[in-house]
Amino acid sequence: MTSETIPKITICVFCGSSFGNQESFSDQATKLGELLASKQWGLVYGGGSTGLMGAVARGCATNNGYVHGIIPEALISRERTVENSNFNDKLKESIDNHDGSTPIPDSKEYGKTTLVKDMHTRKKLMGQEANAFVALPGGYGTLEELMEVVTWHQLNIHNKPIVIFNINGFYDNFLKFIKDSINSEFVSRKNGEIIKIANSVEEVFEAIENYKIPEGRFNLKWEQT
Repeated sequence: MTSETIPKITICVFCGSSFGNQESFSDQATKLGELLASKQWGLVYGGGSTGLMGAVARGCATNNGYVHGIIPEALISRERTVENSNFNDKLKESIDNHDGSTPIPDSKEYGKTTLVKDMHTRKKLMGQEANAFVALPGGYGTLEELMEVVTWHQLNIHNKPIVIFNINGFYDNFLKFIKDSINSEFVSRKNGEIIKIANSVEEVFEAIENYKIPEGRFNLKWEQT
């Protein structure tokens, strides 16, 4: 599969631009990318080359998988560093000339990259291309991205699978928050089923393949734009 061949199934991965303090975080992110490639599923992600973002992208792209990174210009210096002067020259040229949604030449390690104006456009394009969403360990940005797609699922804006890859119990406290919200009747028990939990890479794929849309979501109608 080449970067120009869009697969039938593409997974949007949210994760940190840092590695965290446990080697297993990056190991499992790499393994996830590798298995995406082996299943001929694609990856769409935030376009970074650092931390877990880079690990999952390299795991997929270096095994001939489809990878599409989408990154705002303002985050290039923080999330995108490539040890390839020719590629960096092309990257700078794209930054200097981008019009809000500009493709950057393919990278062997990170697939294709689209440069956008802002975070809203980044998330919109990632969501449009994705058939499912997977959250790995990360910080504020990862949690914000996850909760947006969860809320949109609840509001019936989309019905795509959402999976938390709970590496080494990273999300245990967050999952307790969800249980507390259900027990306090801020989230219905049925809507608590929107997020599925996986503790291994294999469970991530099982959760996506066996995902059932929970009952009890808001039956709202949204105009398609």
